[in-house]
Amino acid sequence: MRRWQVVTLGLLVLLYSACYLCRSNYSVTLSLLQDTLVEQGYSPGDAQVRLGSIASLGVLAYAIGKFFTGSLADFLGGRRNILFGMFGSVAFTVLFALGGAVPLFTLAWFGNRLVQSFVWTGMVKVTGRWFSFGTYGTAMGIVSLSYLFGDAAARRFMGWLLAAGLGWRGVFFVAGGVLLTVAVACALWLRESPRAIGEVEPRANPGNVFGEGGQVDTPPSVRELLVPLLTSPVFLVVCFLSLGLTLLRETFNTWSAFYFPDALALSKAEAANRSALFPLLGGVSVIVAGWVSDRLGQGGRAAVIFLGCATTAVVLFVLGRADFGTATLLPVALVALVGFLMIGPYSYLAGAISLDLGGKRGGATACGVIDGVGYLGAMAAGDTVARVTRDYGWSGTFQTLAAVAVLTSAGAALFFMMQRSGAKLQP
Repeated sequence: MRRWQVVTLGLLVLLYSACYLCRSNYSVTLSLLQDTLVEQGYSPGDAQVRLGSIASLGVLAYAIGKFFTGSLADFLGGRRNILFGMFGSVAFTVLFALGGAVPLFTLAWFGNRLVQSFVWTGMVKVTGRWFSFGTYGTAMGIVSLSYLFGDAAARRFMGWLLAAGLGWRGVFFVAGGVLLTVAVACALWLRESPRAIGEVEPRANPGNVFGEGGQVDTPPSVRELLVPLLTSPVFLVVCFLSLGLTLLRETFNTWSAFYFPDALALSKAEAANRSALFPLLGGVSVIVAGWVSDRLGQGGRAAVIFLGCATTAVVLFVLGRADFGTATLLPVALVALVGFLMIGPYSYLAGAISLDLGGKRGGATACGVIDGVGYLGAMAAGDTVARVTRDYGWSGTFQTLAAVAVLTSAGAALFFMMQRSGAKLQP
């Protein structure tokens, strides 16, 4: 059992890391894509807004998918979600690389983000069936490394491809090829649950919103799956937290590789490498936060979220108000620090907290709704951030993000008080 748990975690980290090759490729190549649109007659500012709009539509597609893919995983199993999302992402990545204008870019990116929304909810379902609730924080922390260390590695790899002279099309083709290889490996070796190897599944958190019914893998009906979740006050507060933290994370994921050459005059390849620091430090944060939360007990995750949001607001305010002159080290370090302070708390929401709330019956659905609400808010990370940056500069953008972090801190304080007062998960 322990050996298969290790294999399962390893495959989940590997597969989602590979998915980020077909996700961060858009951010890493934004400057090159802007050049392509400028060659077609767009002004640099209008090209940036167009690309920001495509990013926003991609986030919308991801949000839409989250609202139903979680329930599909709870009813049909997580492995199907994972494989469908991976093979679909390969197809849309190749389609994007074959395109050359805004309409096909938009279609391909929308489709890519939609099918990738299947993958994470499937991973949460599989994790909830392989691990006990006492280790949710640690297990989901390790799984979350896939979108942090995996993202960082993907960005460094693509930065190396750009430095070697590969254009944005070549980066997309290579990313699709790597993901296809990993998808085939997962089709061969990933198992849905311990039952596939003749073992018993560990227990879910007994305090989930379904009570003892949360120990059962498959929901009896859609109504009995959704109503207990959507009428839980704690669940609704967690959705609010997701709104703010996902907007912050997606903004940095999308624009850091653009901010560094635009504001700090770094080369495109160097900017891709520096943008990897954000998820890299976030990965360290996830390891620490996951381990700590399993040991702090009730209210522990809420306390970490509040502390992370409050300190993130301070750092963003400094980024928005400070005059860095020609210095590049300090602003890059501050962006990386935001990743360290914010990503650990963010990782709880669509990971350990989703499993705490939903148990085996609805963990994937809880994850999908929490993530979906977050990504609806994160739509502003594309078009809106592009417009704010164009009209008010990066200073205005960072000050706006600082305000978002302050509001999210207030929600985290409420979540902490509810947890400390013993607010019931069940409505």
